[in-house]
Amino acid sequence: MGSIRRYLQFVKPYRLQIIGTIIIGILKFSIPLMIPLLIKYVIDDVVGSTELSKAEKTDQLLFVMIIMLVVFVIIRPPIEYYRQYYAQWTASKILYDIRDQLYTHIQKLSFKYYSNTRSGEIISRVINDVEQTKTFVVSGLMNLWLDMATILIAIGIMFTMNVKLTFVSLILFPLYALSVKYFFGNLRKLTKSRSQALAEVQSYLHERVQGMQVVKSFAIEEHEQKQFSKQNTNFLEKAIAQTRWNAKSFSAVNTITDIAPLIVIGFSAYQVIDGQLTIGTMIAFIAYIDRLYNPLRRLVNSSTTLTQSIASMDRVFELIDVKYDIEDAPHAVLCENVQGNISFNNVSFSYNENEEYVLKNINLEVKKGETIALVGMSGGGKSSLVSLIPRFYDVTAGEILLDGTDIRNFNVRSLRDKIGMVFQDNILFSDSVKENILLGNPSATDEEVIQAAIAANAHEFIMNLPTGYDTKVGERGVKLSGGQKQRIAIARVFLKNPPLLILDEATSALDLESEHLIQESFETLAKDRTTFIVAHRLSTITHADRIVLIEHGEITEIGNHEQLMEKQGGYYRLFQVQQIEQ
Repeated sequence: MGSIRRYLQFVKPYRLQIIGTIIIGILKFSIPLMIPLLIKYVIDDVVGSTELSKAEKTDQLLFVMIIMLVVFVIIRPPIEYYRQYYAQWTASKILYDIRDQLYTHIQKLSFKYYSNTRSGEIISRVINDVEQTKTFVVSGLMNLWLDMATILIAIGIMFTMNVKLTFVSLILFPLYALSVKYFFGNLRKLTKSRSQALAEVQSYLHERVQGMQVVKSFAIEEHEQKQFSKQNTNFLEKAIAQTRWNAKSFSAVNTITDIAPLIVIGFSAYQVIDGQLTIGTMIAFIAYIDRLYNPLRRLVNSSTTLTQSIASMDRVFELIDVKYDIEDAPHAVLCENVQGNISFNNVSFSYNENEEYVLKNINLEVKKGETIALVGMSGGGKSSLVSLIPRFYDVTAGEILLDGTDIRNFNVRSLRDKIGMVFQDNILFSDSVKENILLGNPSATDEEVIQAAIAANAHEFIMNLPTGYDTKVGERGVKLSGGQKQRIAIARVFLKNPPLLILDEATSALDLESEHLIQESFETLAKDRTTFIVAHRLSTITHADRIVLIEHGEITEIGNHEQLMEKQGGYYRLFQVQQIEQ
């Protein structure tokens, strides 16, 4: 029950609203409990009375019916409205708070977590599982108490009418409680398994929708259909297993709630025959049995949805409990007044424990304003090295110093705020061009956005788009060319205006014309900033102050273009091969 206890922390701020809703609900459910008493009164004291005249019977019947109409037509509707409204309002607010905290949490999770977890799985937990927990608020915290209150009020009224018959009505309660405990104990595990299978279907679908271009280009629709069917079949099997157990529990529990009225009808009819009970009391009692066991049936229904809700809670808290790989040190300081001197001291790094190092004993001193190009074969560790600077990952051994301070002693967000990054595949959101550029500085003015676009050689093509800066770029910028996406990404960095710059394979996928335009932008951008360039095309980095050749995770050569060409080592051979290819 740990998940329930933790969930109640989200409920706590709304406890007054929940108590108010329960009180309103008790009024709402108490009003129909007057009906069996009305039946008893009408049959025994009005219709069956031997002391009243026909006119007096009519007057009394009219009087009591007017009172009942006032109660049911004028008093009950607003009670019903406010009970429904406050129940849903409170539940929706609680779900809003949970999703808000989850989104804050997933933004703090490291690249390592995202590289090992499918995005569809995360989305399923934030959307589907959180939504499922709504049942706990509405059914568990509100309707459960209302149904129990209804049962207690009904039992109280029944005791005032006939004690012996009331005990007969309750004879099956212990059997009911035992059957609920037995059947619903296993349901939570089956429901959690079903939720996981659904999340896997959603994850698979999310990946394939994003990669539909690959599916179509390789004409593998039939293969993908079979793969999806496997995921879908797994979900179907889990869903049927849960449904089968659910059906068994309903069958058993509803049998008990159906037998109870039969026992009461038989016993009360015998008492009427024996002269111990009036017909009005017998009919009222049978009506109360319905009022007594209907809430019990609702409790059985609630048990199913509550089990689903608790299983979803487990999955939500599993996500919340994921530890952060990158956290601020207890006495972390803000990263301010950055000069841009960076030192790598004996840095080694592996992505996971017990895995081989992708970087080994890296030592490199970078001065303020220097442009450093990192080159080498794919998989050598270039991108891994630059990803350590903004602490996307932390070093496994050694240290990285920024202006003499270990970067692990800086507040992470303030450190990243001082770094501008352009990747090979820059993600654009499906907003307008302007909103995508504003990610560099959300508080910038329109004029500043335009100036950043001009500096990035992007203004001209943006103005030729259908609605200029307000043009929607589509998911991941699908409506723009590779060069256009890169220039928007560069405009973001111009708008951010950071002292440190990282360009990770930023021109390797572009045509020569786009590359030339972007190269111009980079040279402007890198001026007076400490810049790291990860490059595949060596012709684009000959201007760098120093070129660092990384092979198999180790630095093997350092120098400017001329020095390394004269040395005729690894860099020289790479450069010659590329010149021949071109």
